[in-house]
Amino acid sequence: MKISVIILNYNVRFFLEQCVICVQKALENVEGEIIVVDNNSSDDSCEMMKSRFPGVLLIENKTNTGFPKGNNIGVKAAKGEYICILNPDTVVAEDTFVKVLEFAESQTDLGIIGCKLIDGTGNFLPECKRGVPTPFVAFTKVAGLYKVFPKSKRFGKYYAEHLEENQTGKVDVLVGAFMVMQRKHYIQMNGFDEVFFMFGEDIDLSYRSLLAGKNNFYFSETTVIHYKGESTVKDKKYLQNFQKAMELFYHKHFKNAFFFDIFMRAGAHLFSRTKKSKTAASERKVTSYILRSENENLKTKVENLLGKKVILSDSTSENSINSLAKSLGETVEIIYDNNYLTFKSIIESFEQNKNKGFTFKILPQRSEFMIGSNSCNDRGEFISLEMKEVENER
Repeated sequence: MKISVIILNYNVRFFLEQCVICVQKALENVEGEIIVVDNNSSDDSCEMMKSRFPGVLLIENKTNTGFPKGNNIGVKAAKGEYICILNPDTVVAEDTFVKVLEFAESQTDLGIIGCKLIDGTGNFLPECKRGVPTPFVAFTKVAGLYKVFPKSKRFGKYYAEHLEENQTGKVDVLVGAFMVMQRKHYIQMNGFDEVFFMFGEDIDLSYRSLLAGKNNFYFSETTVIHYKGESTVKDKKYLQNFQKAMELFYHKHFKNAFFFDIFMRAGAHLFSRTKKSKTAASERKVTSYILRSENENLKTKVENLLGKKVILSDSTSENSINSLAKSLGETVEIIYDNNYLTFKSIIESFEQNKNKGFTFKILPQRSEFMIGSNSCNDRGEFISLEMKEVENER
């Protein structure tokens, strides 16, 4: 078997369903398996998996074991030559694994491969390529100096700005939302360190990969959507979790965290002074809907559900869709019917239509819901096609 895709889930049932659907599509031309590890979700994630995906291996943990241990459990059950650590709130393209594995096979001393990640608005997520967070580099991140001086080599190390977002190359650190490596390499490193719980474990694994003499790569030739939830909101809790994870990292690898403590205290002070409240994109009222589909019955169903007019467009031209949306002159939400469009074309559309005032939802193939996120700081939301309500993913 070529690859095992490990998906660790905790209370994101609808994102999980969409994720498994797209991974199944992406494995149609690759010999692979999907392993879902559930960390004692209180929603109906496990029931959904058993009813909709009975052929997928489901491991049900009795407690929330955290990110590192949950993934380690999944890898123990894996049979693939390669493994992919994949968040459930992601959408991969149909050719993602084909491209990544082809790249992996061309490398020597391969460590970990990450790829280009975008959020639910189509915007690039800089954390998908990073440098080792030395005390000073961590300070530049927390203090936001990389934003103040975007072209500075000195302040741009945290997000590995020596590489452009569309440039493949070596990096130090990759994000745990999408990591591909040989299973034997993961095992030789003893997997994720379970002393971590939510932050820092991907930094630690990436750094240990470098210490083992391997090359880590950021691969820009495939794009994956990574919806981001409450855990990434840049608030006081986020700062505390980040600081705790970095303390663990420094005590483990550098023993002395004296300079880290100084820089983090300074960074936290600057963070609290410069933080501004922002209105979430999700608070903007959608006034017009474009359904990218050829299904007239679906259009009628969505109209009845939303109580607003929905424009049906079966055009595959992004220019025509863009012109149509602009002609409406209002806040437009584009709904993508995955029964009609591929995940790859949907991902490309997200990127092409980013920052144009649109919001996006995907209706996954053979599903009765639409799902999306209007900001990298928001919880994702889904709209059921079976009941007239909008709910947040937890």
